[in-house]
Amino acid sequence: MLIPPHLLKDKKILLGVTGSIAVYKSLELTRLFVKAGAEVKVVMSEAAKKFVTPLSFETLTTNRVLDDTNESWVDEHNHIKTTQWADLFVIAPATANTIAKLANGIADNMLLQCALAFSKPKIIAPSANTVMLENPFTKANLKMLSIANYSVVDTQTKELACRTVGDGAMADVLDIFWHSVKILLQDDFWQDRRVIVTGGGTIEKIDDVRFISNFSSGKMASALATALYCKGADVNLISTKFESNIPKDMYTIDVESSAEMMEYLVDSIRIAKKGKLSKPTLMSDDAISLIQKKPYLFMAAAVSDYVVKHTQEGKLKKATLGEEFALELKQNLDILTTIDKTDITTIGFKAEVDASGAIKNASNMIDSKGVDAVCLNILKDSSSFGSNTNQIDFITPNTIESLTLDDKLSLSFEILDHAKKL
Repeated sequence: MLIPPHLLKDKKILLGVTGSIAVYKSLELTRLFVKAGAEVKVVMSEAAKKFVTPLSFETLTTNRVLDDTNESWVDEHNHIKTTQWADLFVIAPATANTIAKLANGIADNMLLQCALAFSKPKIIAPSANTVMLENPFTKANLKMLSIANYSVVDTQTKELACRTVGDGAMADVLDIFWHSVKILLQDDFWQDRRVIVTGGGTIEKIDDVRFISNFSSGKMASALATALYCKGADVNLISTKFESNIPKDMYTIDVESSAEMMEYLVDSIRIAKKGKLSKPTLMSDDAISLIQKKPYLFMAAAVSDYVVKHTQEGKLKKATLGEEFALELKQNLDILTTIDKTDITTIGFKAEVDASGAIKNASNMIDSKGVDAVCLNILKDSSSFGSNTNQIDFITPNTIESLTLDDKLSLSFEILDHAKKL
């Protein structure tokens, strides 16, 4: 999935880096922010400068690095004006020492002074040896920060700098990036709204080694779910395929067949109508009965129209089948028509190759399948599947809006803007 260069346009990020070997990853995080259109400034502790020079960050951001040696009160290069400038403060990596000082309001270096002066949302990505991270004081400090306007991006388990394997490595750069985007792009309409997205082409078994499917890549569904995540929705992506760079903490369900998709979708809709999305079948109706915003369903999956009438166990043998093999199919259950769509705003997706009747067919789908809107995608041929760009006509009972050809994540944000009006 392409990350558009205007994703964070006009957003201002202050990145704080402390004295950990993981600071080299902060260069990549900086590059991601800048490539997404954000303006970035960096504040470094003196310990961080032992690992990476300020020049590296200044080259990537084209902004001076703020540190203990160069604060100025004749311009805006100081801890007050810099924090007033920023929309978000990200501290990555954050050492155990920095975490302890942050939790106790200590401001004995430039980075900590910035943190104390910053009243808007803050993200912290710890990096420490496993024993240091699991120390009761560190745990207590992180808990204190989590209730003090800090969003903590959890560490991961891998080989650490001390050559032991354990929890304590800084989160992947992409995870920190998506957490930052989610804070910067949150939308009151989508915030905490339960949304289900289906995607990918279903896989219908012939035998234990063969199946029938279609060319759907699942890219549009991954992009749509990511856009919803960035807007703050409680999103559940049910798909047969996923893009590799979607947010890791986004809830996903990996399915194969249309029957499996139907099973999880029905459970997810039930839960979405009742309360917070969670793993299907594990919660009672009473446990999830919460007052909430009206949920949404984006049915972007390419569900097989036909399935094999008699699925075979094992592997069918060529020698037994002979020179010709007739595969008997039966019409599949229409998931979108069958599911209960009451009290959930539903947007269907339709792919057409014949442009002449595409609009009419998509419009008819609103009544025939009982959906609120349809996203029509007119394909050139099979090569259109799996592309990084798309063009959609957003169709409602009264309107047809042609959305601009764009990368799929940008297009997804545009779809969400139209979906809000339903």
